Amino acid sequence: MEESSEIGLPEAFLVFLKENGVDPSIYTAADSTPRFIRLKPGNGNEAQIQQLEAEFNLKLEKVSWLPNFYSLPPQIHIANSMAYKEGKIYGIDAASGAAVSALHVSEGDHVLDLCSAPGAKLCMMLDLIGNLGSVTGVDVARHRLAACRTMIQKYALGDRCRLFVADGTTFSLIPLMKHSDSKSGGEFASEGKVDIFKEWNSKRTWKERKNDKKAREGIDSRLVPGLQDPELIFYGRCSGVIGLSRNELYKIASDSELLKFGYDKVLVDAECTHDGSIRHIQKFDHWGWETLERRVLDAERTDSLTVLQLRLLSNGFRLLKVGGSLVYSTCSLTVAQNEDVVEKFLRKNASAELQEIDAATNWPYKSGGIPKTLRFDPVTSQTSGLFIAKFKKLAS
Repeated sequence: MEESSEIGLPEAFLVFLKENGVDPSIYTAADSTPRFIRLKPGNGNEAQIQQLEAEFNLKLEKVSWLPNFYSLPPQIHIANSMAYKEGKIYGIDAASGAAVSALHVSEGDHVLDLCSAPGAKLCMMLDLIGNLGSVTGVDVARHRLAACRTMIQKYALGDRCRLFVADGTTFSLIPLMKHSDSKSGGEFASEGKVDIFKEWNSKRTWKERKNDKKAREGIDSRLVPGLQDPELIFYGRCSGVIGLSRNELYKIASDSELLKFGYDKVLVDAECTHDGSIRHIQKFDHWGWETLERRVLDAERTDSLTVLQLRLLSNGFRLLKVGGSLVYSTCSLTVAQNEDVVEKFLRKNASAELQEIDAATNWPYKSGGIPKTLRFDPVTSQTSGLFIAKFKKLAS
């Protein structure tokens, strides 16, 4: 692939950016775009800040427009810090934090994160719901969702969380209202001939794993043919799972039930070409720029992604209750994966209303190509690139 000497990007990528209305100069800001961390809310933050400043020998910069966020120079790595090892901070780009803030998650909300991996936004939402509500995380890649599980356990945020390996375009399980404080051991126990979920235990016996697989296959046969049933890989003590039978957990809600008992908030941070993630694009220096053509520039892949994005957005909205809010975001800066998807969605969904993002009053962003949508980029925002749109579900 021929390279451009102007800013070190391949000519084919520059053509791609031009065709999609993206300013190539944002990639020149990569070396000056800071890293961001979020501190878990609570007492002792001042001491943690002092500890980090002493470890890194620098002054942490507070992000004025985003609570509990701090910026670090781009060359700093947090993985070796004590605060990171002790689960007191985690890395998350400020633009991603803005997507979560746009949802306005409140204590007691039942939240769906339809594309959960790698897990930082999931952690932030679990922080925000406090001691009420729940967060359901879904991702199609089991190994990526397993990383989310590790993350929420590290940060002791799993009590009100459940994680499903599932296709986000077809996932259909509503939040569970019943909470349990059971302290029984074992993942699930038999009550008569019915499997009842007990407290989560990752150390399952071979027999339990075999029974679990058999139960999933049995439920799968009663669902839509050809679709794999969601696989529950984690649930917390207060997630509503404990005490349920498998049939109760996997009950598919009707459309009328969804309107009343669906999720309060839904985040659809959809799979995309990642062209707005500057650090992702930089990785092609190591992967080889020739792989960029297959992963980012291929028109057929982009077309299939926009179909996927629309399906994810549509299903996330279907799972939202009346009056609930949904945020759609991507780390692409192309119109095709953002404004075009939003316009197609609005044409097909009369009950969807595009909303102003109230929290964005002081955010450093550019307006998107559709009113009320936002764009972050390294030059404007000193963050990674991100597109955000917010919707409300109206009564039909």
